[in-house]
Formats: sequence, structure tokens, C-alpha cells
Amino acid sequence: MSYNTIAQCATDDALFQRVRAAVSTQAGAPSPPDPYAYKIVWPLSGASDVEAAYASALAAGNENPGGDETVITDGMILSGVQANWPSPP
Repeated sequence: MSYNTIAQCATDDALFQRVRAAVSTQAGAPSPPDPYAYKIVWPLSGASDVEAAYASALAAGNENPGGDETVITDGMILSGVQANWPSPP
């Protein structure tokens, strides 16, 4: 696991847009979904499967790993959103 890879992944705009889309599909999601997406994108990026897939894609020369659904799947994103969904106050 590399902190550099996690940082690149968490600041990948294409991935962030996909996280926003996933957040917007969840019950009780705010509009706009950005506050939740910002809180979720970092732990999602640090998940071992996401970090490994992102690192592998970078090593293979993929210039858009966050937007490539074969690298980070929608299922991986949804799992990360659900696992990191904020608890109600």
C-alpha cells in the first residue's frame, strides 16, 4: 500500500465524480452530494482492493484509472460508499 497511490486516487476527478454519482443514489443523500462524497473518497481510496487496482493501472500506463470501470468497478465504489456512509446524528 502506498500513500502516494492513495493520494492520487483520492484526488482523481473522474473517480470523485463516480463517487458523487454513487452517493446521490443512496437513501437520504443530500443535494448536492459533495459533502458526503468528500468524506467517502479518502477511505474508499485507501481500501486495499481499490488502492491495489489503482496502483496496478498506473503501473500499466492507464492514464484514467479513476474513470476506467474495469479498474475501479461500480461495485467497489458502491461498497465503499455503503461502508463509509455517515451515521445519523
